[in-house]
Amino acid sequence: MILNFSDYSENQRYHLMTQTLIPRPIAWALTCSNNEIVVNEETNTVEQSLLNLAPFSYFTAVSSTPALLMLSVGKKPTGESKDTLTNVVKNKKMVIHIASEQQAGLVTQTAATLPHGQSELELTDQSNDIALHLKTVPFDGFPLPRLEQCDIAYGCELYEIKEIKDSPLTLILVEVKQVYISDSVMDVDAKNRIKVHADKVNPLARLGGGEYSGITAPFSKVRPA
Repeated sequence: MILNFSDYSENQRYHLMTQTLIPRPIAWALTCSNNEIVVNEETNTVEQSLLNLAPFSYFTAVSSTPALLMLSVGKKPTGESKDTLTNVVKNKKMVIHIASEQQAGLVTQTAATLPHGQSELELTDQSNDIALHLKTVPFDGFPLPRLEQCDIAYGCELYEIKEIKDSPLTLILVEVKQVYISDSVMDVDAKNRIKVHADKVNPLARLGGGEYSGITAPFSKVRPA
């Protein structure tokens, strides 16, 4: 079957793309809703109520020099800009986490549309009214904290904002300034080369609709010379 995109609505094209561009990595993006990032001297971190956390699956790496990541952000149902875009424009910082398959429920909960300034980190699970128990810890050398539960976190600075003509989506390009990798998912060999074990990270992937996926066992192939 050949599908001509000009015959489909914006919403239909979205569903076709998200069901065929699979699997997609998820950027679990943490930003600060304050105009200025203020670190508490006692806790060495930012007040949790000021932090916004949201997942985006239109997300990829686009360059290594400079080290750029890109995510595409839509608008709230009200037509307002999403907090992630508003926040990164204000204070230029973002921490992007790679969630694990076991965190699918938490990731989904943080996709809720909330009033600006209300933190997803203080949400409760509506099914049983318990806190989500998302905890942040200092991200050494970076003004924003990172999620304690994630094995990989990128400390990023805003590089460029690009509006897509006639589209509600905005492209956010951020430059990676540092990356946290848990010792539990990596090894360093005698030549100081880092090996990250994908099966230990067990990253969460996005499919179409409300579907998610993990990964199969990694395998290797030798590239031709």
